Amino acid sequence: MIIVHHLNNSRSQRILWLLEELALPYEIKHYQRDPKTNLAPPELKAINPLGKSPVIQDGPHVLIESGAIVDYLIRRHGNGRLQPDPATATYDEYVQWLHFAEGSAMLPLMLSLYVGRLGEAGKPLQPRIESELANYLGYLETALKLTPYLLGEEISGADIQMSFIGEFAKSQGMLHDYPGLSAWIDRFQARPAYISAVEKGGDYKFAS
Repeated sequence: MIIVHHLNNSRSQRILWLLEELALPYEIKHYQRDPKTNLAPPELKAINPLGKSPVIQDGPHVLIESGAIVDYLIRRHGNGRLQPDPATATYDEYVQWLHFAEGSAMLPLMLSLYVGRLGEAGKPLQPRIESELANYLGYLETALKLTPYLLGEEISGADIQMSFIGEFAKSQGMLHDYPGLSAWIDRFQARPAYISAVEKGGDYKFAS
């Protein structure tokens, strides 16, 4: 049985969604953020020394990085679903999106959030952060202009891994100039597997 150590309002929600899309049996162990600090509870360190979520256990295997978890679940349990044929160039594009989510796109979003809390002290950094946000969100918008999902007509693990980028940007009011990105979010949030994952996962403020 796959166990997901799931923190409310976190990136682990997309792992629940992936498991629902794959129709795999799994168990959720719920953790709640501290209402004052918004930090994960110390109990998470018992399974992940970093105290972060998502974490999955699959027998003896423990994984703690979203991209690695998405790849593992699809590769080990997907039976060819939710990823392109590894022999194709599209597969290379798929892998690139898996890495792009946390390796590139998440950084300016987090900088915007944290630097914004500095008030006047953070203002000198804002133009550069906004420039990077426009760069990355524009790149994603371009990818979604002609197709409903990142790799074409069908959803893949790339969309699931990238979903939190779009949802987080939307929660910060950043998507007014990105209709393709907004439509993509609406599209995947309407999927039955996504809705079921939110129902099972609990508090998730990024769901519309």
